Amino acid sequence: MTGTPARAPGRPLVDPGPELTREELERYSRHLTMPQVGVDGQRRLKNARVLIIGAGGLGSPALHYLAAAGVGTLGIIDDDIVSISNLQRQVAHTMADLGRPKVDSAADAVARINPLVTVNRHDVRLTPDNAVEIFSGYDLVVDGADNFGTRYLVSDAAVLADIPVVWGSILRFDGQIAVFWSGHGPTYRHLFPEPPPPGEVPSCAEGGVFGMLPAVVGSVMVTEAVKLITGIGEPLVGRLLVHDALAQTWRTLRILPDPDAPPVTDLSGVEIACGLPAADAGPAAEEVVDADWLADRLERRARGEADFTLVDVRDDWERELVSIPGAVGVPLAAILADGAAALPIEIRNRDVILHCKAGVRSAQALGALRSHFALREETVKHLGGGIVEWIDEIDPTLPRY
Repeated sequence: MTGTPARAPGRPLVDPGPELTREELERYSRHLTMPQVGVDGQRRLKNARVLIIGAGGLGSPALHYLAAAGVGTLGIIDDDIVSISNLQRQVAHTMADLGRPKVDSAADAVARINPLVTVNRHDVRLTPDNAVEIFSGYDLVVDGADNFGTRYLVSDAAVLADIPVVWGSILRFDGQIAVFWSGHGPTYRHLFPEPPPPGEVPSCAEGGVFGMLPAVVGSVMVTEAVKLITGIGEPLVGRLLVHDALAQTWRTLRILPDPDAPPVTDLSGVEIACGLPAADAGPAAEEVVDADWLADRLERRARGEADFTLVDVRDDWERELVSIPGAVGVPLAAILADGAAALPIEIRNRDVILHCKAGVRSAQALGALRSHFALREETVKHLGGGIVEWIDEIDPTLPRY
């Protein structure tokens, strides 16, 4: 590693790198004129190695500004490919990148901005088996993950690698930013000791995200990363910055470490803590079906060998964009308000399989309908991975969104 992670907030995280070239003096002149950064700070940026988790909504502006600022090495970890629904907010990618690995598209975006930056492409999924090894090559992590499991994994792996995490989160119109640094302040687990119950917090895919919000939050995350690298200002260690884009407000909350929190000694418990919920926290195993099972049931229904109704609980515009053949549309809001009465009368006495985009809304609908089916011969189940799983496993020609 190029830095010294044991240093405290307020002191530079990274040692100065080689002298700046004439091209670098010209490129970074606006930094050099600022005494807080100057030549010394720019050499620290040149020597820094920053890992970005996810080349998506938050990762896109982060990698743009980190590259422009002159961070010498950027690592990008993402195993996804570019789809057209990404382009509303993931500004690292373009129409020409559709179907490409995001790490490749993101690397090209960095090269367009600053060819002096080295990019390490990690086209893999972050797991407990590879996290610490990957993290050990970097001075800090910028966490733009969009799910709780990865956030806990990033936090724990950073503790073991002894490096800070600049964390950001976005949903709809709201954003949050903090710096987590074990030994100097709280970690993500101190802010969120336990994952929320399944279905309580929608993902960006389910809940949506204001297209401009990632740029706002992502740029603040880069500001924190640069402050840590150069040792200037007061980083958000022990503080949570909360942004409401609709009200255009910012507020700061204090975060305190939990002295009774168990220490992180390995990553063996991450998948248990952040994986599948307990049976009483959501749908039971027998209530969840996968795409292959549903496809088989639909084929049997077409032959007259099965009798059930597939209910799509998404909004009208989503069903217009893409749907599973033979599904009946009943919006989740109607089911939550009216229960089984929201279902067409002719299907209330039949087996029902629910689906949405990714499984969150259909799990909620199942919970609302469970009591109706509890004392009946008919059953209610839901497609755990939603239409996203259907596209991945059954019909990849369908549009993604």
